[in-house]
Amino acid sequence: MMNYSGPCINQHTFCLSQREIYRSTTHVPTELGKIMDSETFEKSRLYQLDKSNFGFWSGLYSEAEGTLILLLGGIPFLWKVSGILTARFGFGPEYEISQSLVFLMLATLFSALTGLPWSLYNTFVIEEKHGFNQQTLGFFLKDALKKFAVTQCILLPVTSLLLYIIKIGGDYFFIYAWLFTLIVSLILVTIYADYIAPLFDKFTPLPDGELKSEIESMAKSICFPLTKVYVVEGSKRSSHSNAYFYGFFKNKRIVLFDTLLEDYSPLNKPGEKEPGTGEENEAAGNESKSKPKNKKQGCSNPEVLAVLGHELGHWKLGHTVKNIVISQMNSFLCFFLFAVLIGRRELFMAFGFHDTQPTLIGLMIIFQFIFSPYNELLSFCLTVLSRRFEFQADAFARSMGRSSELYSALIKLNKDNLGFPVADWLFSMWHYSHPPLLERLRALTGPKQD
Repeated sequence: MMNYSGPCINQHTFCLSQREIYRSTTHVPTELGKIMDSETFEKSRLYQLDKSNFGFWSGLYSEAEGTLILLLGGIPFLWKVSGILTARFGFGPEYEISQSLVFLMLATLFSALTGLPWSLYNTFVIEEKHGFNQQTLGFFLKDALKKFAVTQCILLPVTSLLLYIIKIGGDYFFIYAWLFTLIVSLILVTIYADYIAPLFDKFTPLPDGELKSEIESMAKSICFPLTKVYVVEGSKRSSHSNAYFYGFFKNKRIVLFDTLLEDYSPLNKPGEKEPGTGEENEAAGNESKSKPKNKKQGCSNPEVLAVLGHELGHWKLGHTVKNIVISQMNSFLCFFLFAVLIGRRELFMAFGFHDTQPTLIGLMIIFQFIFSPYNELLSFCLTVLSRRFEFQADAFARSMGRSSELYSALIKLNKDNLGFPVADWLFSMWHYSHPPLLERLRALTGPKQD
């Protein structure tokens, strides 16, 4: 869908103040002297400065594009074009859902094409410059095409069913629409890691050994129903690292990025290429891509266990369930307000629709534009809640006796990902879903909280 809000313009003052910190803080603050050397500090400063500048200009473009689309009547024009295309296949105006799907496909294609130059610049200029990008251009483009195709395969049938439910749902359609989106979201969460993610990345079981045994032991100690542990080949596209778990009920899986594991990451093995065919060989086709850009990155086994202790803390403390409940409460509220507003003709007229009131256009207008201030406020509240959850998950790992390992892991991950530890407090409060590094380290070494 064509977007109207950029990542940085809405909090322009915050971004300017943070960018000034990137520019002016050229020496390691005294309190950081023991955890960060001057070379890493300078690298992270320059990386975050480049990202901030990129965010500003891409956000400015996004705002300008969205404004021009509204002023020049881009949305009603695209709706007319989609009507012309569906008419050529014998579908008249009465086939609103068919026209809506063509409109949606054209809109997402437009967004993909206009966003492609920015994505290319971010990957092959900024990420490449700072040693993170591991992709070739061919791999990147194939990945983009695959993502677009998979998105359409999911988005179009789901949208058609949603529009149909709204059409036939009567006065209480908002309840049925909410239930439908709830079911779809649960299905997608369930199948994503098993059927969708493997289309883009290679998942392999973690080999038997000390790390796997300790992970299984730790999961068992807190009754986490672990069934499998996977390693995802994240190094194929980036040297950034991560870990997560997924699955419902008694079928949980843990996924570790290979870049997280110090003894596993191919980026720590100069000149070594893992065997592969097709896309894997193409991704590694450029000889320079096989050379490590961040030597000895990742964490030791005890540190990996501490990171997983943090992630399992999210599960044990119910953070995942709480986020799902909040998300669904918000979804229900939005559908209810949509039901209240959808009949207002003036909303459609304000966006150039004088003779028709398509349901999909109503969804766009209300969810993307009318709800924009509410969405900003909700995003801020969720950011505050996320930071609280992160502190609690750190405390849980600490309660498992892994405080020192998590302390060192956070420092290593910050270094590997070139995180900048100095932040403007307003910018941090609004944008950072995870607390700044120093705040997390202080909490780990401070007195235990009840």
